[in-house]
Amino acid sequence: MANEGKDTKTIKYILNYFNNNNINPQEIYNWLLINQSNPDYIFLLGYFNYLGIETEIDEKKAFDLFISVSEQNHTLTQYYVGLCYEFGRGTVKNGKLAFEYYEKVANKGYASGKFKIGYFYKNGIGTNVNKQKTIELYKQAANLGNCAAQNNLAIMYKSGDGVGKDYVKAFELYHKAANLGDSTAQFNVAAMYENGDGIVRDLSSAIYWYEKSAKQGFQRAQDRLEILKFFV
Repeated sequence: MANEGKDTKTIKYILNYFNNNNINPQEIYNWLLINQSNPDYIFLLGYFNYLGIETEIDEKKAFDLFISVSEQNHTLTQYYVGLCYEFGRGTVKNGKLAFEYYEKVANKGYASGKFKIGYFYKNGIGTNVNKQKTIELYKQAANLGNCAAQNNLAIMYKSGDGVGKDYVKAFELYHKAANLGDSTAQFNVAAMYENGDGIVRDLSSAIYWYEKSAKQGFQRAQDRLEILKFFV
């Protein structure tokens, strides 16, 4: 299976789902090849090619499939067209077009689209820098449970970047994402417990969250654990 270098966590989750439900992914892929009358089926075929599930990675083919369905107002394909333009996968990298496609899905209330638009405003990708819009969109995405938005908004509160510095708010946002299983947020919660930022210093809680993050392979959490365990 040719998926090396892609989103291995996503691929592993998909394959585990197939295995746990006795689903043969090769049969699904073969079926998708001959059943392309439905936008959802075309998206899935593109997704298999994008990640290299039961086929060689073919980002150009994936992009062509995504773009063909995006004009039918299919939200997920519009989002993946945005990804392709953002990172130059299967097409020429184009921040402006990525912004346009992310904006389409953001306007439909899609949390990941809102996060992406916020990120683009933050970094001036395909648009002008506008931190006020970044914060507004991050808040919207965070309220919809988007871990990346929760993390990034917390960073802005912690550093006072475009918003008043607020360690308590930063901790709350990190904690929300940590409870959703985000390893980066778990590390950040642990670090705030370790340093007493926005919360009473608590090394036992710091170790607890470092361990949760480390179990997901977050190297910095593993490094901090090795150091902290000498002092507790």
